[in-house]
Amino acid sequence: MLLTLVFLYLLVTIGIGLWAAKRVKNTTDFAIAGRHLPLFMIITTTFATWFGSETVLGIPAKFVEGGLGAIVEDPFGAGTCLILVGVFFAAKLYRMTLLTISDYYRERYGRGVELICSFIIILSYLGWVSAQVTALGLVFNLLSGGAISIPLGMIIGTVSILAYTLFGGMWSVAVTDFIQMIILVVGLTVIAVFAANQAGGADKVIQLAASKDLFKFLPEPTFTQIAFFVGAAITMMLGSIPQQDVFQRVMSANSEYAATRGPVIGGIAYILFAFVPMFLVTSALIIMPEQAATLIKEDPQKVLPTLVLERMPFVMQVIFFGALLSALKSTASATLLAPSVTFVENVWRQFFPRVSDKQELLTMRIAVLLFSVCVCAYAIALQGTPIYDMVSGAYQVTLVGAVAPLAFGLYWKRATTQGALLSIGLGILVWLVFLNTDWGQAFPQQLAGFIAAILGMVVGSLAPQVVVNRHGSHHKLAGNSGAV
Repeated sequence: MLLTLVFLYLLVTIGIGLWAAKRVKNTTDFAIAGRHLPLFMIITTTFATWFGSETVLGIPAKFVEGGLGAIVEDPFGAGTCLILVGVFFAAKLYRMTLLTISDYYRERYGRGVELICSFIIILSYLGWVSAQVTALGLVFNLLSGGAISIPLGMIIGTVSILAYTLFGGMWSVAVTDFIQMIILVVGLTVIAVFAANQAGGADKVIQLAASKDLFKFLPEPTFTQIAFFVGAAITMMLGSIPQQDVFQRVMSANSEYAATRGPVIGGIAYILFAFVPMFLVTSALIIMPEQAATLIKEDPQKVLPTLVLERMPFVMQVIFFGALLSALKSTASATLLAPSVTFVENVWRQFFPRVSDKQELLTMRIAVLLFSVCVCAYAIALQGTPIYDMVSGAYQVTLVGAVAPLAFGLYWKRATTQGALLSIGLGILVWLVFLNTDWGQAFPQQLAGFIAAILGMVVGSLAPQVVVNRHGSHHKLAGNSGAV
């Protein structure tokens, strides 16, 4: 019965998404909803995109194992990223009326940097989307009592998301996100109240967390501990900034006010509401102590679904899995769309010039389909990898390769193409060296790569210029970008 209701819910969301797809008339509608979304929809689609499998399953698992200090990357870093985007990046980028974040790299540094950064951004999405697909597979496996294997569950989940994203693009994503956020917030709040009653009151849950020192946030005052703490914090805090899904939400806004306020409000809401799944898993330690302890050792991601399935009435199960599917589908649909649009706009068009808007729209839809197949295969191949690790690993490549050129390009008039190329090359090289050697045990590879990227940007821009882009003079380009 529960599985039947879940499939019914999937069909309803597909129907809503296809209804929203009627608004798609051109590539601008498909990629950024024609820049028509009001503030409340920017808030809901930003929140819903961020609130995915790692928030419901991954973060609580890390929290009960290592406390708040173990989840500095997400939700604290991830939520802060949205706030930084709203405060420092949204207004400047919104005024440029671009279709993708990679368009900025082309306008500022030329086609070479555009192509490199596009590949970096597209690559980073594999881990994030795979995490959502993995969670969908886990849900179907649990609900069917093992009758549906996790790989088959991944395929079913991917098809259900693809059904409306393929046709409706950003319009379908935004409308379904709005509905799914309501289900998510209401559903998890009801479950939290019920779990608190089962545990003997919310104060009992909080006392248990305090007694296990789970509220400890700051690291030990040693160089190594602080370095790894900072490295974890900036991975999503900064690494998520040059991402197409964030950029799409900014550019989809119907005004600069909505573009700047939406991410800030969405980021604050995300950080606050991420505590609800943490509360639920901690309450499981009281409601089913022995079983929870066993699951934490084997697979802590299963603690919350098991609590709901075995200790809560059917109505609560329906509410929980409706909320969980809302979280997974909203994130997965957004992260399928973003890299596909980037590929067509910034990679495909380098080799196959635009013929017509209708042809480009078709190409974007084909790209969504092909990327979905790749992601599903990648998720099946990585089966067994913790969801939290899949997401965190995805953002290291954009942190070391794409953040410095974006930030310096917007705020430093002397930034040049040569500086951007050196920044990307040096950042990725140092990151890979630390990642594949013992140096990464002593100092976090993503922090080492990010520092190298900043140095490359500064040195490459101030040194005598060898690389000249299609704009000609670097000083002229820098002056233009500074006026943006």
